[in-house]
Amino acid sequence: MRSLEILVVDDDDADAFMITEALDDSERQTTVNRVADGREALDYLRRSAPYEQAHRPDLILLDLNMPRMDGRETLAAIKSDDEFKAIPVVILTTSGAAPDIEASYQHRANAYVTKPFTLDDFETTVRTIDRFYREVAVLPPPR
Repeated sequence: MRSLEILVVDDDDADAFMITEALDDSERQTTVNRVADGREALDYLRRSAPYEQAHRPDLILLDLNMPRMDGRETLAAIKSDDEFKAIPVVILTTSGAAPDIEASYQHRANAYVTKPFTLDDFETTVRTIDRFYREVAVLPPPR
């Protein structure tokens, strides 16, 4: 089973904590890094200060509703950049609105997942995403 580098882009501390906890399993060597908005995500990907030592993620979990630069703008920036567009981006958000779903796929999101309301369902959803990208999907080679 391969190790994954996951970048969580979410301004909600509780959601980011639950994602990290759901992925915290000694048998799975998942590294989770977190930034709080789209500007920080782009700095992380570009290895701009303070992220000079950042590793390129295998997967990005992206919330839509964030301050400064929201997930919609962030997704568009990632998927229009030749350096980053091959990184799978899963939208993980509370919004189930049809316009958000459609816009996300139009900007080439790899999947759109609505955050469940219960803790158990949330953890199951995050683990399912992790398992799919670790065991089923074939990811681009690391750079």
